[in-house]
Amino acid sequence: MKDIHKIFTTFKKEFPRVYSSHEALGREIHENSGPLPEKIRWLIKIAASGASKHTIALETHIMKARNAGVTDAEIKHALLLLIQTAGFPTFMEAYSVFKKMPKA
Repeated sequence: MKDIHKIFTTFKKEFPRVYSSHEALGREIHENSGPLPEKIRWLIKIAASGASKHTIALETHIMKARNAGVTDAEIKHALLLLIQTAGFPTFMEAYSVFKKMPKA
């Protein structure tokens, strides 16, 4: 997948070994560390990045989730779940990131 954030491309060029280690850890956790199906793992990552207000991660996770077959309806549901735990303003920030992204 092409980098969607220029700063990430810069990071990879400037710190190739750190990037490589980070990617390997991410792959190990995401793919080999438990029984959750791929779509569920991406929805959890969307909720976690939305609740943490990490917009760059949220954009990346939405793109990767769509590539894994997660629907926009499922993404919206995951974001709605933020309201009761992270608060309505946090949901609105995450929802605005989602709505500004190109359609799948």
